[in-house]
Amino acid sequence: MFDKIKNPILFQGDLTKNNYFEGWYYKHVSFDEKTSISLIPGVNLFKGDEHSFIQYIYVTLNEQNEKTTNTGYIRYRLDEFSYQNNPFLVQIGQTIFTESFVSIHLKDEQFTVQGKLGLGTFQNIKTSILSPSIMGGFAYIPKVECYHGVISMNHRLQGTLTINNEEVEFTNGKGYIEKDWGTSFPKEYIWIHSNHFKNESTSLFFSIAHIPFYLTTFKGFICNIIVNDKEYRFATYNGSTAKIVSQTKDTALIVLENKEAELTIQGMITSSGKLIAPKNGSMNKAIKEGLSGEISILLKDKKQNTIYQDESKLAGIEIVEA
Repeated sequence: MFDKIKNPILFQGDLTKNNYFEGWYYKHVSFDEKTSISLIPGVNLFKGDEHSFIQYIYVTLNEQNEKTTNTGYIRYRLDEFSYQNNPFLVQIGQTIFTESFVSIHLKDEQFTVQGKLGLGTFQNIKTSILSPSIMGGFAYIPKVECYHGVISMNHRLQGTLTINNEEVEFTNGKGYIEKDWGTSFPKEYIWIHSNHFKNESTSLFFSIAHIPFYLTTFKGFICNIIVNDKEYRFATYNGSTAKIVSQTKDTALIVLENKEAELTIQGMITSSGKLIAPKNGSMNKAIKEGLSGEISILLKDKKQNTIYQDESKLAGIEIVEA
């Protein structure tokens, strides 16, 4: 069990569970930053509707040099899903996801993609026995509504994909991997990620959500930012604070703080598409996500007495209101 907790990329469930979902999030951005594609393989074990799936989010530039977003949910039988833990591998239909490569063969009415991408060395987050994953000690608590894992904050890509009959070069582009599992996504949350800043070493993950916790609820948050190989962690479990200064359906301004640092994140959804998220075990909740959102960050290191500012126009952003 501990091996699974400290290695969230592994399949955390089993195929006999009821009202359960599990999904991996593999994001790939081309070197020229004109094409982003995220693939979400997963399983839904809602009784009477058991199946596997691959969702996609595809962002590219049109002829007017404007970003366009296409999303889709490709459904497979449950017996078309298979996995192994050592080495890690998940296969749905003909598409394979591992820690070293993805081999993609997808097609629906509006979208086709095939090819193979190599994945470079993962940028891992810091962990310990007390904090085995991005969830800290909460990773050990059973029956949490939604567990989260950050697999790689940043890694290089190698290879090409043929997308809608056009070859797209991803060599020296960037990737990111995370995942979720449980029974439902939170009823309200903000999620922000990017590893495309002016400083190429910078990568950011942030999430704040309404968390049901046995007989009570609370606002839980986790944030990890890496700048020049230095990691800063802001989380409910390490004495940090988080304040949502302002929020609309498309924008959010958040300030996080602890003894070591203060981080301000300002995000705005630009082009977006529809994804399907789990609710009470069933994949039936529509949410809005974009891969080309804009964020600005201001990081104040209290111990080093330094200030770092940066921005990204290739951010994944979800803002879900109850």
